[in-house]
Amino acid sequence: MFTKEELIEFCETARSSYLDHISIDCVVFGFHEGQLKVLSLKVKNEESWYLPGGFVQTDEPIEMAANRILKERTGLDEIFLQQFHVFGDPERARPHHDLYKDMLPPDENWFSMRFLTIGYYALVDFVHVNPTPDAHSESCTWYDLTDLPDLKLDHARILMRALDTLRLQLNYQPIGYNLMPKEFTMPELQKLYETILDKKLDRRNFQRRMLGFGILNRSEQPRKGGAHKAPYLYSFDLKNYQDALKEGLKSGW
Repeated sequence: MFTKEELIEFCETARSSYLDHISIDCVVFGFHEGQLKVLSLKVKNEESWYLPGGFVQTDEPIEMAANRILKERTGLDEIFLQQFHVFGDPERARPHHDLYKDMLPPDENWFSMRFLTIGYYALVDFVHVNPTPDAHSESCTWYDLTDLPDLKLDHARILMRALDTLRLQLNYQPIGYNLMPKEFTMPELQKLYETILDKKLDRRNFQRRMLGFGILNRSEQPRKGGAHKAPYLYSFDLKNYQDALKEGLKSGW
C-alpha cells in the first residue's frame, strides 16, 4: 500500500519510465513433492495476493521485461518463459480504477487508467528458486495449485488461462526439463504430467510414449536403495528436447 507521497512519486516515475498502461503478469509454475506450485505475492499492509508482475520500461523489449521481472522474483537467469495471452477486456479496468482513488484525481493517478497486461507463464526448478518480494510486497511465497490464496484483480483468470495453455502445450511439446531435477524416475515424471493434466495416466502407455519421443536418456544402473526392484533413473536429452520444442511432438495426451 502506497502512502500519498509514495503514490505521487511512483506516478511521476511511471509516466517518464514505463510504456503507458501496459503491464506484464507472470504465472510461475514449480513442481515439488508431487504438487504443482504457483508463486504469489502479498502486498504490504494488505491481505491482498497477486501474481508476480511489473511494467515495461520505455526502451525495453517485451521479452526482456518479462525476464527481468522473473529474475527479480526468482533469482534465476535462464527461465522457460512463454507468452500465452494479452488481457485487454474493458471490464478488467474496473478494479484498477479503485486503487488509490481517494488519494489522487484520476488524471494524476497512474492506476486509474485502463491497463493491457501481457500474460507469461514460466516453468522453473522449485529447489533453485529464491522467492523474493518486490518493493511493494511483504512476501513472495509458493502455494499449491489446489490451495491458492484469493488472487485480486483478474489474476485468478490469468492463472487459469496459463494452466489451460500449459495443458494444451502437452499435446505438441515436451514438458519437464525446467520442472524436474536432473535425474528422476519414470513414475516421478508421470506424476508431473498427471498433476498438470489433473487426470490419471496408464503407467505402461505413459512409459512407452515418453520413450518413443526420444527425449530421455536412461541410466545404466537403477536407483540405489529403497524397494527390492529399484526404478531406473532418467534424464532429458537436451538436444532432442530442444528439437521437440521447436518441431513438436507427434501425438498428445
